[in-house]
Amino acid sequence: MRRILFLLFTALSALLPNLAQAAWWQADWSYRKPITIDAGPQGAALAGDAGRTPVLVRLHTGNFNFEGVSDTGADLRFIAADDKTVLNHQIEQFDPLLGMALVWVDMPALPVAAPQQIWMYYGNSKAPASGNGQRSFDPDYTLVYHFAETGAPARDTTAYGNHAQTMTVTAEGTVIGRGAMLGNAPLMLPASPSLALASGAAFTFSAWVRPETLGANQVVYSRRDGAGELTLGIDQGVPFVQVNGQRSAPGQPIQAGQWSHLAVKADGKTVALVVGGRTAATLAVALPALNTPASLGAYSGTAEGQSFAPFNGAIDEVRFSKVARPDALLQADAVSQGADSRMTAFGADEQQAGKSHFGFILAAMPLDAWIVVALLGLMMAFSWMIMIGKGRSYGAISRANAKFMGFFRETAGAPLDMLAKDSRVPAEIRTDSSLWRLYAVAVEEMRRRQDRGYDLNAVSNATISAIRAAMDGVMVRENESMSKRMNWLSTTIEGAPYVGLFGTVIGIMLVFVVAAMAGAVDINSVAPGMAAALLCTAAGLGVAIPALFGYNWLASRSDAIGADMAVFVDEFSTRLAEEQGEGRGQTVRGA
Repeated sequence: MRRILFLLFTALSALLPNLAQAAWWQADWSYRKPITIDAGPQGAALAGDAGRTPVLVRLHTGNFNFEGVSDTGADLRFIAADDKTVLNHQIEQFDPLLGMALVWVDMPALPVAAPQQIWMYYGNSKAPASGNGQRSFDPDYTLVYHFAETGAPARDTTAYGNHAQTMTVTAEGTVIGRGAMLGNAPLMLPASPSLALASGAAFTFSAWVRPETLGANQVVYSRRDGAGELTLGIDQGVPFVQVNGQRSAPGQPIQAGQWSHLAVKADGKTVALVVGGRTAATLAVALPALNTPASLGAYSGTAEGQSFAPFNGAIDEVRFSKVARPDALLQADAVSQGADSRMTAFGADEQQAGKSHFGFILAAMPLDAWIVVALLGLMMAFSWMIMIGKGRSYGAISRANAKFMGFFRETAGAPLDMLAKDSRVPAEIRTDSSLWRLYAVAVEEMRRRQDRGYDLNAVSNATISAIRAAMDGVMVRENESMSKRMNWLSTTIEGAPYVGLFGTVIGIMLVFVVAAMAGAVDINSVAPGMAAALLCTAAGLGVAIPALFGYNWLASRSDAIGADMAVFVDEFSTRLAEEQGEGRGQTVRGA
């Protein structure tokens, strides 16, 4: 039964960590954080399903502690609720020192029926930067500017590479990280084939804008090609869209100094103006063919009979699409990208099962510490083999001795050698019992004397002493056999802590030497090495303590078996003296 329990314990020890990690995406990632995406009434409250949507995950010290993640966010991975599907993501900004990160996650669907949970995995120092950033926005996005660059023209983060042709002044602290200041000069866009529009083509433009002042006919976006024209602007705080000179009716106004989301979409028959995620005006026209460069912040080309002014303010998150985006997607952009978004909710960080802080300590261990730990591991293996083997052996001896004494006492009054001829004595007694071996040598001594002609009906003290001496010799050999290899346990008890201490001393010496050479004396530079060095001492104690308990337990078992043998020798000698000794008034001839 004990053997079966031991095997079950060993199997469970190996199985449980694997079961605990079965729901973990990959073992190389140490941490994960659940993120709930809710487009329903309790979250973003969208009017309908948005379909595939790039969702902004805004991390800050209020929802993420930035511990355990790489300095660049290269180890960030976003996994669907099934813990298998990897979601594309794009890092716009990641600054653990400031405690802020902006990450775009490609959600395959954004239904309003029920919230979705995804996992953000992190904590893998060897993870390469994710290469799926350009796929975070579907191929129908032909231009996406985050304005995360400083001192360089805005870069298109899609695969089309429609980078800005002119530089702008960076605006800090915009609605999403950094933005661009407009007013002094327009931001010119390339006339690339991916941005070209055929007559009646589908199209979507969206951006966040913050006007500093409200004036007449301020241009946010403009593109003119011959007689064809598409303009998005703000007239005294009222957004408008104008196609070939036809302007939309006044709609919802916006405020100076506040961020507003503006969008224009065309489906081939109509052109709609969307303000804050809701349609504000519609023109029953189709887009003209537009193949010339477009501009942000100023009118493109020469206006005939109209006066346009540059847009004076900041702009952020500019997007172009070659399709008419659904109303629900534009609404999702408007309500989820601001700082007060209710679309994303963050759960508590989780640590991988079976990979606690010891995992980081092991990762910091140098080669010399591993050598010490390996040596201690060998010592532990040998000591446990001895303890298990001795425990099983002592148990078998004790059980066999108990059975033997039962048979021996049943033969009281019968000849002492009768038990040796009794076929009822099981094989386990003859094999395992130390008392049987004492009995066997005593009976053999009696038989030898009988063969030499001695009368065993009357034995002298000298004969009893000789038989007792033979039994004492066997008892000494039995004690030696039981104490065999016990010295290894005592060596482990005394030596393992010193071996561990030796590793700790060497490790601490190396920590201080490396810190001195690197010129770093902060706690972050020395703590991992110190912890790894102290692990050697802990390992030494972990080897010695079980060996100490096992040694004491085995010593007590050995003493008990030795006491049983000493008692049996006395009992056998007494019985021999009583049944065949000088009490009958006879002596053995020639004794």
